[in-house]
Amino acid sequence: MKKELKKINEKEKIVKLDFTGCKTWQEFHERIRVAFDFPEWYGRNWDAFWDLLWSECDADKVEITGEHTLSKQFCSYIDMTHEILNDLVDSRANSGYIFEYEVID
Repeated sequence: MKKELKKINEKEKIVKLDFTGCKTWQEFHERIRVAFDFPEWYGRNWDAFWDLLWSECDADKVEITGEHTLSKQFCSYIDMTHEILNDLVDSRANSGYIFEYEVID
């Protein structure tokens, strides 16, 4: 479901993705699944994240919190999350739609 540029009176749909205290990659992906309201069958991998973001995400913005609480073992997970979200920003912009994300810590 794609949305065109918002009218001034329309409310943004914001997904709040909180990674505070994640200890395992499974928990990391479960936080993604819950925040985006992905189905139980979400594959908990980067391809599945991209596929469901592209096909199921109708959010205008994602706010990420808790990155600073993660151990160094999650650096590649955070980097990949940002890379995928950046790809969605670009993809939506190329189609004339607005999508953005922000890290709030």
